[in-house]
Formats: sequence, C-alpha cells, structure tokens
Amino acid sequence: MKMKILKTLIVVCLLSLMSCKAQKKADKITQKPNILWIIAEDLSPFMGCYGDSINSGHTPIIDKLASNGVLFKRAYATAPVCSAARSALITGVMQTTIGTQNHRSSRYTNGEIVPEALRILLPDGIKTIPELMKDAGYFTFNSGKDDYNFHYDRTVLYDVGSADDYKAGMNGWQGNFAKDYMTVDNYVWNSRPDKSQPWFGQVQIMGGKKDAKYVRDGEKLAINDVPLPPYFPNIPSQRIAWTEHYNANRGSDVRVKHILDKLKADGELENTIIFFFSDHGSNSSLRHKQFCYEGGMHVPLIVNGKHPVLKAGAIRHDLVSLLDISATTLAMGGVELPPHIDGQDLFGKSYAAQKFVIGARDRCDYTIDRIRTVVSKDFRYIKNYFPDRPMLQAGYRDNKPIVKDFKKLHKEGKLTAYQELHWFGIRPEEELYDLKADPHQINNLALNKSHLKILETHRKALQDWIKKTDDQGQYPEASIQLKATYDMWKNRSRFKNAKVNPEYNQFKNQ
Repeated sequence: MKMKILKTLIVVCLLSLMSCKAQKKADKITQKPNILWIIAEDLSPFMGCYGDSINSGHTPIIDKLASNGVLFKRAYATAPVCSAARSALITGVMQTTIGTQNHRSSRYTNGEIVPEALRILLPDGIKTIPELMKDAGYFTFNSGKDDYNFHYDRTVLYDVGSADDYKAGMNGWQGNFAKDYMTVDNYVWNSRPDKSQPWFGQVQIMGGKKDAKYVRDGEKLAINDVPLPPYFPNIPSQRIAWTEHYNANRGSDVRVKHILDKLKADGELENTIIFFFSDHGSNSSLRHKQFCYEGGMHVPLIVNGKHPVLKAGAIRHDLVSLLDISATTLAMGGVELPPHIDGQDLFGKSYAAQKFVIGARDRCDYTIDRIRTVVSKDFRYIKNYFPDRPMLQAGYRDNKPIVKDFKKLHKEGKLTAYQELHWFGIRPEEELYDLKADPHQINNLALNKSHLKILETHRKALQDWIKKTDDQGQYPEASIQLKATYDMWKNRSRFKNAKVNPEYNQFKNQ
C-alpha cells in the first residue's frame, strides 16, 4: 500500500514538474519582447556594414549588430531634419499628412507656455506609438529628445517623469531629456516598478552632432584622410566638417557598445529587440541635412534580437521608410496596426516591397522652402517649389565656417562652374539622378530626352501622392506660426544680418 502511494506521489511530482516546465516554456514563448530604439542624431551610414571603405573595421559593434541581425541597405528618412522626421516616426504617419512638416512648429519662445492658437493638434483618432504600446501593456520611456511638432502631454506618452520634470513651455522642444535617466549607470528600463513588465523605449546618441569625441584612441581621422565630394570646394573648413562625420560614425560605434553592455549587465539584452537607425543624414556638411539628396535622406537601419522573423545575417535591399519602423514596432509588440499608419510591418506576411519612397522638406527653422523627393531602385527625383531661392539662402548655419568660407569663395569667383550654379544660382524645378552611375548626384537628367519616361514616372508618383495624402505643404503656413518663428529668431545675429525670406517682412514693424 505504501509502495503504491509512493509511486503515485512520484508520478504526481513528475507530472507537476513537467507541467511547470511546459508552463515556463509557454510563458517564454508568449512573453512580449522589450523593444528599444537607438536613435542616432544626424548620422549617415558611413559604416563598415554599409560597405564604407574608410570606416571598414572601425565600426565593429554596429557591424556585429548587423551581422547578427537584419541590415537594411535602402532605408530612408521621411524628412532631412529632426523634428519633422521625429513627428512622423512617433505617430507612424507622414508629417505632411498631419501638418507637422514645418521644423519647430507648435512652439514658442523659451520657457513660455505655448498659447492655444499656436498648438498643432493631432487629428482625431491618431495615437502616438508610445501610447499604443502602453495600451498593449508596455512600460514606455524616451531617454532623449522628443522634438515633436504637435501639442501633447508628455506624461501620456511616457511612463518616466512627472509633469514637474518638464517646463510647460518646453512641450516638444529639443533637449526634453528626462531627469536622472541619462546617467552612465542608469538607463530608464531600470526604473520600471515591475521588472517583469515589457518595455518600449528610445535611447538617443548624438551621432553626427557630437559623437566624434568618442572615437577610440588612435583611430581618429585627420582632415586630409577623407576625399571630398565634388560639390564641395577643397578648403579646410569643408574637409574638417566632412571628416568629422566619418569620425562621428566611429564614435557612435562606441556609444552603441555602451548601451549594449548595459542591457547585458542588467539582464535585459536577451529579450530585447533593437532598432538602430538615425533620424536623417549628416549634420556636419551642407547639402545633406535639410536637403533631399541621398546624403540627407539615406539612413542606417538595423534590427537585431531574438524573434522568429529576424534571420541573423539577412541583408535587405528593398526600399523602406522610417515609417516602417513605427509599424514594425507595433506588430512586434502585439498591437494591431491602426488604419491610419502609413508604414508596413517589415516582417509581416502581407509586406509588399515599395516601388517608391517619398521624402519632404519644408520650413527649417526660419528658412522657408518646399522640396519633395521620390526615390526608386535606381533614381532619385527632386521637385523644387522655390527654385528662385538659392541653395545657400539664409539659414541657421550662416555663422559656421563652412558657409562663411563658401560665400567668400563665391564673391572671389573661385568656385567651380558646377559649385557656383548649384549653390548660388537658380535651382532647377526638377532634378533626376541615376544613383548608380552618379552617386554624388551632380548630373541632372531631368532635361535629358532619353530619360523622359523615367522623369514622367517619378513626377506622376509624386503628384499622385500629393493628391492622395493632401500634402499640407502645398498650403501656406499659418501667419501666427510664421510670427512665432520670427519672434523666436528676430534677435539673433544670423537672422538680423541676413536677407531672410520675404514672408517675414509683414512682422518687422510689429
């Protein structure tokens, strides 16, 4: 009898143990992954994994992230400037559709509350990606800047930081960093009360802006180590700026290592899917940031982590938009994609490669412009809506040596014919470039009869998109927003001493 009871107990224990193991396995399978966006500011993909010969072997951490994950060779920003691109990314909707296309709109002067008349509100029914992730049970944070061109309550988007941590007037402003969460040893995932709760977060590295200072000892490039593209004059200020960006890539590699090391030390790496990308291209050089050539639009994108759809070592050459990051994040978090989302789940069963990806540039700081671009497999098309305004019209970089020296050479007549026309002449209304034959995009094929059909195809793609999405850039910016921009800049020397756009003349005597 005792033997029977003993056998029964053994069987029960074994079944219980098997059940526990099965449950743990099931829990592991159904456990939602953490999702981390590592967002580099202003960083073009001058990296070994992107075939860059100068930085080959000098971006080992990013290269390994790519070789162990999925590398996207043709990823593009929605705008070549941060606030417009980030406004699209955080909503999953093109900035020109929701009226957030003008850089630093829905803003006011430093520290003042944004008046109601200046507030750009998201259309009804549109929730941000962090809000949707919170609804799905995620802890959310942004250990970096928001810089969104719409009015919002930051505490609704992110779990970290109380209303007292942020000035009311700084809603959406650059530099909206959560207190105490950017320290070396405490990233925000550690601050969630329930350590079993999945998290979705953003960690920012300074990329093209400041990461050059982190270059490993003995690896810093000198100004003569990197050849200049032909659209720049060969002068020290241009060489310094151009080389700085190659060094920034090397420094960003160091910053990414630090983040990965912290994830591992905190026991978070195993269950975290990492998206590494930049908001747009190079900040250091002209013609990249704020312009719609490859240098401003083409960005790195790597997705890494343990997930059934992520095949280590995969390289994707299809055209993707940063809007696809928004959609893919929701899908990986178990969120059904809302109908307003513009992007696609990059790993979904219904994913369809795009023939074209659209990009847009509108007002940047106080510089009023409107440029639209369409990139395809082999070509980039650009439409300039203010061709009479030269490339080097008054802008926020006017006090920098790269601009001052450029203008000095212009006055002295020392630029090449191409540089003179491109930077100071009347811009063509349309530009078309063969990206394979002309990677620097200096040979405009828009007037070449042999490329007429290609031009018309890209032109129609843009026209159809403008009509379908009701591109808000086709309408003049509200006077009250322009007045706020004028007030923000009117006392700064670079604005007062420049021939700024005529739209501001109406405010000069007010």
